[in-house]
Amino acid sequence: MLPRLAVTKLWRFVSITAPAPTRLSALDRLLPVWILAAMGLGLLLAVFVPAVGDLLHLWTIGSISVPIAIGLLVMMYPVLAKVRYTDARAVASDKRLLVSSLLLNWLVGPALMFTLAWIFLPDLPEYRTGLIIVGLARCIAMVLIWNDLACGDREAAAFLVAVNSVFQVVAFGALGWFYLQVLPAWLGLPTTSAEFSIWAITASVLVFLGIPLLAGYLSRRIGEAQRGREWYEARFLPRVGPFALWGLLFTIVMLFALQGQQVIDHPGDVARIALPMLVYFAVMFLVGFLTGRLLRMTYERTTTLAFTAAGNNFELAIAVAIGTFGALSGQALAGIVGPLIEVPALIALVYVALWLKPRLFPERMPPADAPTPAAASALV
Repeated sequence: MLPRLAVTKLWRFVSITAPAPTRLSALDRLLPVWILAAMGLGLLLAVFVPAVGDLLHLWTIGSISVPIAIGLLVMMYPVLAKVRYTDARAVASDKRLLVSSLLLNWLVGPALMFTLAWIFLPDLPEYRTGLIIVGLARCIAMVLIWNDLACGDREAAAFLVAVNSVFQVVAFGALGWFYLQVLPAWLGLPTTSAEFSIWAITASVLVFLGIPLLAGYLSRRIGEAQRGREWYEARFLPRVGPFALWGLLFTIVMLFALQGQQVIDHPGDVARIALPMLVYFAVMFLVGFLTGRLLRMTYERTTTLAFTAAGNNFELAIAVAIGTFGALSGQALAGIVGPLIEVPALIALVYVALWLKPRLFPERMPPADAPTPAAASALV
């Protein structure tokens, strides 16, 4: 039942208004296979065509990899073009969603990663520091894809991502100081000195959220003004929707081509870094999901809460680690392992969310909060 349900949901992600088709494309039907193939292709390029990785290392603007930025922008634009921004404003009135998201992202998430880093890597201070930095970088990019694949509330996701981006600029440096210096000193543990670049944080937010958010907003505003909402959602969105998945696959190939050699050269270290990350993704997702269920949110908003809590901004974590400690540091390797583990982990959690939906959110149970029109009509 799970694969069939997941395939149906993944198709609805690509075409939100059309009725269920009788035949799925190969991309939709075998999405997990294509993601694994993209990871494998990236590793093969890293091993047998190292010039690709060298070129990707050189093709940067500041600390931002241009090919990865292109892939993320292509991936995020269709998702943000689907958001009904007039409905997204109503999400701000959902105090339970906003407060629980802020608590999970900025209190529970960093504290959990700090704890896991010290439990699993007590003898490896560089990797431990890199892991803590990953925990501080809250997701503002790929979470939109995972949320849409799991049929979450995209208006709520857009709002929470925007809120996280503001907190990221303001709070990242302070939290880094607290978790690397203040808290370890209180606990009698070794401290780490680090200065974070506000420019790297701001640039990450502006590029990976600001550009696609502006493009998506203008697309809907102009498209609906000139051709109407029916044309925009029935004709325009199905045409641009598949680019989200193509952008995702391209980004995965680029990530593994860029960083795959590091993974191959340090398999033991990668395994030690990967284990606490897997625990982190699973725990944050389940805590977010159960929190939404206990607060009697709809499935759509519960899923959004869970994925925005579980994801991390890997581009920011890598940029900060490299800028602060150097490209060959253990901190940088920990940041690099982040997306390589996050991609398969969160695509697996998409299936977990779809499996949990009929079990924890039976249709006969009336939600305590009335869903927004977008949440009630999305993906049908």
